[in-house]
Amino acid sequence: MQPEFWHKKWASNQIGFHLPQVNPHLRRFWPQLALEDGARVLVPLCGKSLDVLWLAHQGHEVLGVELSEKAVEDFFAEHGFDPAISEQGPFKVYRAGSIELWCGDFFALSAGDVADCSALYDRAALIALPPAMRERYADHLKRILPRDSLGLLITLDYDQAQMPGPPFAVLDEEVQRLFGTAWTLKILEDQDVLSESGKFIEAGVVRLEERVYRVSSR
Repeated sequence: MQPEFWHKKWASNQIGFHLPQVNPHLRRFWPQLALEDGARVLVPLCGKSLDVLWLAHQGHEVLGVELSEKAVEDFFAEHGFDPAISEQGPFKVYRAGSIELWCGDFFALSAGDVADCSALYDRAALIALPPAMRERYADHLKRILPRDSLGLLITLDYDQAQMPGPPFAVLDEEVQRLFGTAWTLKILEDQDVLSESGKFIEAGVVRLEERVYRVSSR
């Protein structure tokens, strides 16, 4: 998955992965993490997700990282924010209130950049990446996030032979392999969502499970 792939998706508005509402799993399970007020949350590959706004409304500082500048600009424009723009290393940083969206390559993020993050929210990052990049992604998170970080990881599980990704199928066995040595994982929900997913039905997918993990780095 080269950067140009995602730039073309945003330029042509082929963003079926963008949800027009806050993810219901986020609403349901995030309060169970019992994070401190003001805790800073890392949201990789955030796009223009409404989840970012929801997290900010819960009293969090939010650090979203997104490759597409169009996605970042659309987020602030659609919510009527006038962000301050600055540079942070290789990133172009947009900030309004408690929300910072860093435009650039997630893999350029350093431990220093996220040293004050104590939480992670991944709904659309891991499943957006092909296998080799998922390995790299998990390793990078392990290197940069502080110990005792808490968060939610949401994945999809289906027969990849029935539809090419993204979003990619990431089975529980892979999640355990990628994260199990550095994170404590607990499945909070394993739900059949095929009936809600027209794109998958049209492609001939016969099983689609959405899985929610509570994750804690150690």
